[in-house]
Amino acid sequence: MLVLSAAGLIARSLIKLERAELSFEPSHVLIGDLTLRYDQFDTPAKQRALLERLLSQVRAIPGVRGASPVVAVPFSGSGGWDGKPAAEGQSKEETDANPMLNMEVVTPDYFETLGIVVRRGRVFTDADREGAPPVVVLSESAARHYWGSDDPIGKRLRMGENFQRTATVVGVVPDTRYRDLRDARASIYHPLRQSFFPYMPMKLAIRTSGSPAELVPTIRRVIAETEPGVALASAAPFRTFLEGPLAQPRLNALLLGVFAGSAVVLAAVGLFGAMATMVRQRTRELGVRMALGATAPDLRRMVMGRGLAIAAAGSALGLVGALLANRLLSALLYEVAPTDLVTLAAVTGFLVGVAALASLVPAQSSTRIDAVIALRAEG
Repeated sequence: MLVLSAAGLIARSLIKLERAELSFEPSHVLIGDLTLRYDQFDTPAKQRALLERLLSQVRAIPGVRGASPVVAVPFSGSGGWDGKPAAEGQSKEETDANPMLNMEVVTPDYFETLGIVVRRGRVFTDADREGAPPVVVLSESAARHYWGSDDPIGKRLRMGENFQRTATVVGVVPDTRYRDLRDARASIYHPLRQSFFPYMPMKLAIRTSGSPAELVPTIRRVIAETEPGVALASAAPFRTFLEGPLAQPRLNALLLGVFAGSAVVLAAVGLFGAMATMVRQRTRELGVRMALGATAPDLRRMVMGRGLAIAAAGSALGLVGALLANRLLSALLYEVAPTDLVTLAAVTGFLVGVAALASLVPAQSSTRIDAVIALRAEG
C-alpha cells in the first residue's frame, strides 16, 4: 500500500505535468541558437541590425510562417534575463516587494509565432521603434500585481538603472510556461527596436508550416550565406526541449512503478499461498460444513471473506502509513496533494481487487472437496 500509493501519486503528477497548459502552441515551432563573431557585432545597434536582416531572410524561406528572437531556450528556468520594474507612483517599500519578472525582447510577430493570445490591448507593431514612446506588454499575473483589477492598458512602468526609463503598457497576455514547465511565470515583453539592454538576444523561435526539423538545413544555409560571421549553432523542435523537465518525473514514475508492481505481485502470491494453506489445513472442517448442508457458494464466500479481511486490515494499516509517508513526496508532486483522495481510493480498490483474485483460486478449490474424504482426513 505504501509503495503503490507513492507510485500512484507520482504517476498522476506526471500525467498532469505532461498536460500542463503552456499558454502557447509549441507544435511546429523550432528553437535555434545563433553564434556570431563579437568583433564584428560588438554593439547593441550592430546586433539589432544583424537580427533584423537575418529575420527578414528567414521569414522569406518557404515553409516559415514567423520568426522572432527569444532571450532564452525553453525551460531554462532563471537562465534568461530577469528584472523588477516598478509601477509609476509606487513607494520604495512597494518597489522592493515587486516580483522578479522574466524579461523578453521580441519582434512584433513573436506572439503570433508562439501562438500566444492577447487578453487586452495590443501587441507590438513596426511603429514601436527607437524614437517612439517606449511600450511594453505584460503578462496577466504581473498586471494584477501592479494594478489589481484595474485596467493596466495605458499605465506606466519604471525600469532600468535607478528606474529612469519609463514605458507604457499596451497589451496583456497570459503567463506562460516557456521558462519553467512546473510554474507559469510572470513576464514583461520589450520590442526589439526599443531595447535598452547592453546586448541583443541571439536565439530564434521559428514557426513552420511543416516539420520544423526538415527546415533546419535550409535555415542554416540561408544564415551562412546571408551573414558569413554568423552561424546557426543548434536548432531543435520545441517538443525536444520538453524532454528535459519531464525526464526526472518519468524516471521517478518508472522506478516507483516497478517497485509497486513487484510489491503487488509478492503480496498477491503471499495471500494466495496463505489461503491455499488455510484450505488444506481446514479440509476436515470444510467437509463437516458440507456434510451439515453448506453449499459451494457458502464455502467460497468463507475463504474469500478471510482473504479480503486480511487485505482490508493490511490496506488500512498501509493507508495510515501512506498518509504520513507520502508527505515526503511533496517536492516531487505537481498539482497533486500527498493525501490525494482519488489516488488513495483507486489504490485501495486496486489492492482489494488483487486480493479478491488471489483468494479466488483457493476459494474455488474449497468447493471441490469431497465431503466423505474430508471427514476421513486427520484433524
